[in-house]
Amino acid sequence: MQFIDLAEIEVEAGKGGDGIVAFRREKYVPAGGPAGGNGGRGGSVVLRAQTDLQTLLDYKYAHRFTAENGHRGGPSNRTGANGRDRIIAVPCGTIAYDADTDEVLGDLTEPDQCLCVAAGGKGGLGNKHFLSNRNRAPEHALPGQPGETRHLRLELKLLAEVGIIGLPNAGKSTLIAALSSARPKIANYPFTTLVPNLGIVRKPTGDGTVFADIPGLIAGAHQGVGLGNEFLRHVERTRILIHLVDVSAADPIADYQTIQQELNAYGHGLNERPQILALNKLDAVEDTARDRALAELQVLTGKVSLAVSAATHAGLDELLQVVWQVLDERAIEATSAAGNRRSLRRS
Repeated sequence: MQFIDLAEIEVEAGKGGDGIVAFRREKYVPAGGPAGGNGGRGGSVVLRAQTDLQTLLDYKYAHRFTAENGHRGGPSNRTGANGRDRIIAVPCGTIAYDADTDEVLGDLTEPDQCLCVAAGGKGGLGNKHFLSNRNRAPEHALPGQPGETRHLRLELKLLAEVGIIGLPNAGKSTLIAALSSARPKIANYPFTTLVPNLGIVRKPTGDGTVFADIPGLIAGAHQGVGLGNEFLRHVERTRILIHLVDVSAADPIADYQTIQQELNAYGHGLNERPQILALNKLDAVEDTARDRALAELQVLTGKVSLAVSAATHAGLDELLQVVWQVLDERAIEATSAAGNRRSLRRS
């Protein structure tokens, strides 16, 4: 299945039904008066988030979606039936933009969350509505109003709490395969991973946390070089990052700095996201090379880095302990910030 995270579609809501002109003509009701019913409301176009979808592939080939028109009114003051809404299923994490104005219409992050992106037109009024003391037999009604039409841009940003970043061949796919039941393609050449991979890692409490393996970034990724510009957006939703550095590379320090420069250049707060730095492929180097790289990174970052081997699972328990600790700290900070906002609103 292709991974498509950008799509553009046209949506058109249904037209409201027309009101009608009608009069009561019953044998024992003299001068029955106007009895034309109103038209029904046109159907709306609604996006609905679904957990069983992981891509916008369906909208690569289907670009236009319309809702049903409302039905015209009927005699005896009968209102026409409303048009059926058009429901468009999208993956959780989809953001809807008005492609013409770049306005954000909504962010669908919760399962079954709905967003109306084009409202149906109102039904027209029947002649019953125009009855007055001056006009006892109105002979006109109103047509239904057209529904909204919009050009939408759908953008999928994966919902993952932990993002795994690093240069190609840093071992990101091997790491997510070791931590979860995800089975990404793994091979010894650059850009093996062409799409983000998601894996669920169980906490000691039994809860599941979603990890995302972001395809390899290279220098110039924020400008579209390589694959980075295509998938950096998926890092925006993560709460923390695991920055994986290949300790067996020719210059691990330069590799670390390359990724940092790309995060800074891309912006969107990625450079401020908490990072856990892990030197991978511990099994492929001598202890002296590992210790030298750890010491240089500590001097550069002011933080202690972890040494792991995704292939042999060495150091992964320690890595997860740090991940859970940082996630808990972030959750406490978010709860405190929300409490402060509520206090400010009350005051």
